[in-house]
Amino acid sequence: MKHHIFWITFFAIGMAFVESSVVVYMRELYYPAGFDFPLRVIDKHIAITEILREAATLVMLLGVAVLASKKKAEIPAWFIYTFAIWDIFYYVFLKAILNWPESLLTWDILFLIPLMWTGPVVAPLINSVTMIILALTILHFSRKGYRISIQWKEWMLIIIGCLITITAYTMDYFNFISPEFSLWEVFSFSRGDELMQYSANYVPVSFNWYVFGAGEILFLIVIWVYASRLLRRNP
Repeated sequence: MKHHIFWITFFAIGMAFVESSVVVYMRELYYPAGFDFPLRVIDKHIAITEILREAATLVMLLGVAVLASKKKAEIPAWFIYTFAIWDIFYYVFLKAILNWPESLLTWDILFLIPLMWTGPVVAPLINSVTMIILALTILHFSRKGYRISIQWKEWMLIIIGCLITITAYTMDYFNFISPEFSLWEVFSFSRGDELMQYSANYVPVSFNWYVFGAGEILFLIVIWVYASRLLRRNP
């Protein structure tokens, strides 16, 4: 287990540097004076490439998780652990290279699937710490020989927590584009050029910490429920 954790962590840190270097190049091209809102208009094919790159990143994380897992039930643990380490060091490298973000409350574009996620940098870092705790909890019980499968009720809490958290990240941008674009137009990119032009005027207004906190609370409840259930029975 220690061998796996070392190399998975090492891989995630390396992947974080690759990810941050892409951002360095893009900012040099589109934000030479430093990144800030409102956004700059980028070519449609660049935007599509960036979305596909993010999807490819998830495939890579899943592949590593599958290879590292001795049991199918370990796959979600290794996936979220790698994702979390990658996300944390992504910001570490951006701070080291660009001296950005200025603070933990600096707004950032976090993800583009299924639509733009925005929020203060501290929010995904909080999620990452929570994911590491959940992952290590699962892997700890796996090492002890417990049946570590997550029950359907626990999965429901995780899914609901994820949906709530995604809502917190996307609701500000969605409120901005919803008067002009339907969700189908956003997801299909059928009006991609218009969407890019319109999004160039987007400046984040507010981050709903109450919604975000509700998602975090659900994640913590899942960890407590899961660990308590396994501790009540022998391996």
